[in-house]
Amino acid sequence: MRSSTRTFIGVLGATTALAAPAVALPGAALAKAPLIGSGSSVAQPYLLALFKGYKKVHSNINFVYTADGGNAGVKDVQQHVSQFAVQTRPQLPTDLHTRYIKLFLDGLCIGVNPANSLRGLSISQTRDIFTDVVTSWSLVAGSNLRTTIAPIGRNSAAGTYTFFQQAVLRGQTQASNVNPLTSDGLVATAIKNDPNAIGYVGLAHSKPGSGVKRLKLNGVACDAAHIKNEKYPLFRYIWAVLPSKKPNTDVEKFFDWVRTSKAAGKIIAAAGAVPAFNKS
Repeated sequence: MRSSTRTFIGVLGATTALAAPAVALPGAALAKAPLIGSGSSVAQPYLLALFKGYKKVHSNINFVYTADGGNAGVKDVQQHVSQFAVQTRPQLPTDLHTRYIKLFLDGLCIGVNPANSLRGLSISQTRDIFTDVVTSWSLVAGSNLRTTIAPIGRNSAAGTYTFFQQAVLRGQTQASNVNPLTSDGLVATAIKNDPNAIGYVGLAHSKPGSGVKRLKLNGVACDAAHIKNEKYPLFRYIWAVLPSKKPNTDVEKFFDWVRTSKAAGKIIAAAGAVPAFNKS
């Protein structure tokens, strides 16, 4: 069953167009059917801002986006349920009949509760925590805690889970003591509410005020500057996923705007991600 939580941008206008005969006013464009997308919850905050910005210059375009996880979104595109998906990992051989497009940069941050005095970890230490090798904070130098570690991750529907599995776990499955949640927002909330927690989240869900304390990884901070220069070990691209045959032209135009326009670059940066290709 698809997620019951949907984000609608401009749906009122679309509903009105369906409920009554369309009347074209001078200089006004008729509203089109909403563009249907799904996928990453990591990218959802960025997308909502971009949808809003795009609608300011293309008032007849509306979006419906379901944050059901990047891997789930790819399946939606393959099954023609969605016209596009947004993903946080590169294309895999199993992503048949899809085309991936780099949009902008993000980082997968390792975060703990602010009550934890830890400042950083290595990738190998992170791997040991999420594969149940290290289970107590007393074994992690720099932490002021002696309690059992409460690792929090994502479920297998998330592209972020696959990215973490490849980049940190060396292909291993995260341990059974890792709490697998369905969205980045839930991971951030769980970290905020548990002083023993550690988890992995994107930039937007670990910004100041989120209740998540970002850790340095291999001595490098998870921030925009180190993601931009690709020094942070878990930098990554946010990808658009389209069907390889007959993609919707309005979807293609939107993602071209996201990649290249100066306005979109400002929106991406303000939302907490890192522009990669936008005009300065």
